[in-house]
This record gives sequence, C-alpha cells and structure tokens, in this order.
Amino acid sequence: MPKQIDESALTITNPACLVDGADTEFRHLINGLLPFAARLLSVRDGFGTLIGLTGIQYSLLVSVAHLSHGEAVTVNRLADHLHLSGAFVTIETGKLKKLGFIDKRSDPDDKRKMRLTVTSAGLKLLRELAATQQRINNVLFEGVTKTEFKALCSVVDRLVANGDRATLDLSHLIARQEKS
Repeated sequence: MPKQIDESALTITNPACLVDGADTEFRHLINGLLPFAARLLSVRDGFGTLIGLTGIQYSLLVSVAHLSHGEAVTVNRLADHLHLSGAFVTIETGKLKKLGFIDKRSDPDDKRKMRLTVTSAGLKLLRELAATQQRINNVLFEGVTKTEFKALCSVVDRLVANGDRATLDLSHLIARQEKS
C-alpha cells in the first residue's frame, strides 16, 4: 500500500514528482542537482582561468562564438541566452573588448543595438581550450546514455524558465515578508 503523507509536509505536490505519494525522490533529485550545478560553475570558472578570464567572461565568449553561427549576436540576445541582465552583459563584454577577444559594432539595421563577434584572438583562445573542454566534459557526462542525454536536453530549457519564474515568485514572497 502506498504511503500517505500529510500534503502540507511535502516539498512539492506536482504528481509527476511524487513517488507513492512521497517527495523523497524529488528531494534526492534536488540534493543531487545542487552539487552538480556547483561543479558546473567550478568547471566553467576553471575553463576561464585556463585562458585568463573569469568564468562568466568565458561563458560570454564561448556563447558569442556558438551563437554567431545563426543570426547576429546582440547584447540582448546574449543576455537572454545566458539568463543575465543586459546591463551586466554590456559591462562584461566591454571588458572582453578591451582584452581584444570580442568586437562590438553598431547593428546596421538598428543603431541602438550592438553586434558582438569573437575576434581572431578570441577564437584562438577557444581553439586552444577545446581539448581540455572535451576531456573535462567527457568526465562530467561519463556513463550518460544517448537516451538520458536527449531527455536532459528536452527538459533543461523548461527547468531554466521555471527556475526564473520560481525565483521571481520567491523574491516577491520575501519582499512581502520584509514589509510586514
């Protein structure tokens, strides 16, 4: 017989995340994702360190390079891609420009927007890092099957969007509590 737990004691009530009426597996997932996220940030910071950048500067540089294969990369597009503020991306891409790793030019269609491209010096840095990225990413995802990888990819964008909404909701609750 499935365990029946007081719903008010559950940390989630979404039926898809409950097993036999309990949130134990959900809590296990969260308690596994948190240290994995910390490891991902540590790896990102390490990649940045290897090429003389901060972790976020590395993320910005590699994202501009990858996004450049489609439509023009603007500050807003990059900010949306990385879920960062446009003001923060403007400041950090300014630093990358000073270092000579990205170029910023006015968008010919809309002078208010800045187009971002990776310079040859920036591309050289990323090429030099590629073998290390492969090695470390292979370790990070060792043992993950193609099916599991596809499942992760299919859900990650939804989880990030949900995370954005949940964070906003929580900040409103905190602000309301601080006012009372």
